Amino acid sequence: MNFLIGGASGMIATCVIQPIDYIKVQIQVRSEMGSKNLNPFSIAKEIGAKEGYGTLYKGLDSALLRQAVYTSARLGIFYNIQDWLKKSKNGKPPSIFENACASLVAGAIGSFVGNPADLALIRMQSDASLPANERRNYKHVFDALIRTVREEGLFTLWRGSFPTVCRAMAMNFSLLVPFEETKKLLSPYIKDNRSRSIAASMIAGVCASFLALPFDNVKTKLQKMKVGADGQLPYKGVWDCFMKTSQKEGALKLWVGLNTFYVRVAPHAVISLVLNDYFRSHFANK
Repeated sequence: MNFLIGGASGMIATCVIQPIDYIKVQIQVRSEMGSKNLNPFSIAKEIGAKEGYGTLYKGLDSALLRQAVYTSARLGIFYNIQDWLKKSKNGKPPSIFENACASLVAGAIGSFVGNPADLALIRMQSDASLPANERRNYKHVFDALIRTVREEGLFTLWRGSFPTVCRAMAMNFSLLVPFEETKKLLSPYIKDNRSRSIAASMIAGVCASFLALPFDNVKTKLQKMKVGADGQLPYKGVWDCFMKTSQKEGALKLWVGLNTFYVRVAPHAVISLVLNDYFRSHFANK
């Protein structure tokens, strides 16, 4: 039940924030290309004028598939561990250390199994920023997965999996641990469960955005890269991507689009975590 609830919560949240996620990817891609126009509002306006605002939902099918796999796993594993710990401790809530370990394990497993869908999502969202003759033009998420395997090999589906796992561990740790602990701290002051969950999720969103964005930036660049005219990929790996980004764009550009990323993370955190709490209180352990 925890897996079903986690996946449903994530998929609902993704339907709401998908346009923000699309713009976040555009900001990261444009920064890599040296563009000075990194304003999210002007980028959205430009996309709407050139391709229509429906483009902001490009890759929604892969995003939903990713949530069905990744969020189901990360929330399902985390709350299953929590429930097991509570039961083994006669109802006593898990400690911060126990929650931290559970969040790291859940984030790592969930992101690894969800990497193929994440790679498809990044490629579909970044396609519009490429010259017409370099675009992949995937029809849908399954076309992206099939063509990636056929044209580049099976293991390409896990390209960028290391920063993806690091990002997910940072995201899960900085989202779920502050969320659960903040709820405890706010309980004497905010009696309503839903209001307490919303406040805790917004605070957790700040922590998650700051810690996860550098890994998200590197993940985007590794997953969308193509072999150049010289027959080489632009980045050799995670560390090479970190170094080249810092040298070419400046170290602070690892956090490029932080405001947009927070606007993407916070609503997703609020919707998914509040819904997860609500569904768990009504359906889990029944």
